[in-house]
Amino acid sequence: MNSKIIYIKKMVCPRCIDVVKDICEELNIPLKHIQLGKIESTSEINENIKSKLSERLTERGFELLQDKNQKTIEQIKTIVVTQIHHTKEQLTMNFSVYLSEKLHQEYSSLSRLFSSVEGMTIERFILKQKIERVKELLFYKEYTLSEIAFQMNYSSVAHLSAQFKKETGMSPSEFKKLKAPNHQSLDSL
Repeated sequence: MNSKIIYIKKMVCPRCIDVVKDICEELNIPLKHIQLGKIESTSEINENIKSKLSERLTERGFELLQDKNQKTIEQIKTIVVTQIHHTKEQLTMNFSVYLSEKLHQEYSSLSRLFSSVEGMTIERFILKQKIERVKELLFYKEYTLSEIAFQMNYSSVAHLSAQFKKETGMSPSEFKKLKAPNHQSLDSL
């Protein structure tokens, strides 16, 4: 089956976009648009090229998605990662509403699918992403804890601190004292 839109797993940052773009250029795939988790070609991509694309993506740590459910899960992850790690403006609605609107599906079905395949809820995935972002912001010491709490849309510093401690086993101030904090890569969360 030919397709113009291809979904790719484990694209989590702007550098991933560059790597995938380079692979597409090597294979002479004319790109109309590229974003985290997805490329769109200006023309149909045949199975032979798709197979070569899959091989090259795998060599670079990515994965071509074929299954509809896997595509939906990757779209959920991409939306969450983009919103938490790469967007400056705060989300003005609940993630559940935001995901439903972006994917044009009921949140309850998205939630059931995500939990059944990933073994964790969407809320848990969001929390893990937020804590990783907080770790990054604490590590670079550009913001105070109250600025981070506001930026990450926490109701208070106490709420952020409690979630941080529950997730990492240490307070934000203890984390700041670490010489080499243990960041996790976003695609492993």
